[in-house]
Amino acid sequence: MNLTLYKDIQEAKRKGEKKFVVLIDPDKVRLGKIDKVLQLAMDANVDYFFIGGSLIVNNMLDEVLINIKKKCNIPMILFPGNSMQLSYRADGLLFLSLISGRNAELLIGKHVITAPFLKMSPLEIMSTGYMLIDGGVPTTVQYMSNTTPIPAAKDDIAMTTAMAGELLGLKMIYMDAGSGAINPVPTSMIESVSGATDIPLIVGGGIRTPEKAEENARAGADLIVVGNAIEKDPELIMDMSAAIHSVKVNV
Repeated sequence: MNLTLYKDIQEAKRKGEKKFVVLIDPDKVRLGKIDKVLQLAMDANVDYFFIGGSLIVNNMLDEVLINIKKKCNIPMILFPGNSMQLSYRADGLLFLSLISGRNAELLIGKHVITAPFLKMSPLEIMSTGYMLIDGGVPTTVQYMSNTTPIPAAKDDIAMTTAMAGELLGLKMIYMDAGSGAINPVPTSMIESVSGATDIPLIVGGGIRTPEKAEENARAGADLIVVGNAIEKDPELIMDMSAAIHSVKVNV
């Protein structure tokens, strides 16, 4: 299996460089509008696309992947909301284990079903500890996963949960306030988790401004994920990218 994507993420972390990820939900895409997003992403040197959503209710996944592949070479990483959101047309996949919840199906159950498919696939599989953080409003992820998010004020719970994920052998941690979150993941929580773990840290949900994206990067996030804000205003891609890539941490 090709390990190019993860090695790139690891090397960036080692150098103190930050990565900018644009999240594309196939259910919300208009193929005409996505062309503008792709052009802006290429112009802004976006590092990755995460492709997925909590509830994909149409057959847009393959169509979106094909369209992106035709028009740009930015790596596409599946961010699946369920075991049906799989496609060989992507470059990689976040193999998500919802370690912030206590739903056994999302800790290991669904993984058993998809493992044979993924083992034979050309996708680069990156095991990721997914942590849902309270963003101030019930989210689709919370409802669909039937789990309670980590309270935003409980930095210690987030830190020890991430430590447990790392010790279990997960390759990355993803802290997410969820799509449409009112409040992003708190800076103090990012600092706590980043300081207690050595694996790459992904942070997303509720990031609406370049200033907040840069703040998260300086707090210790290695990959910053923005989706909703860009759906509303694709032009944000340029400023978000510049803000995130401006951060260089001495390590």
